[in-house]
Amino acid sequence: MSLVDPELLKILACPACKKPLEEREARKQLACRACAKAYPVDDGIPILLVDRAVAI
Repeated sequence: MSLVDPELLKILACPACKKPLEEREARKQLACRACAKAYPVDDGIPILLVDRAVAI
């Protein structure tokens, strides 16, 4: 099961560096490998705020 709609994931980008995001289902996050930040997903809604990001 995906955290967010796969079509939405295709167009989402990291708000900090604009690189693609990928799902981390076990932690309910979308992660950016480029800048090593992860953003929470709450009830299927990605919270793409830099101040809510955690380091990965």
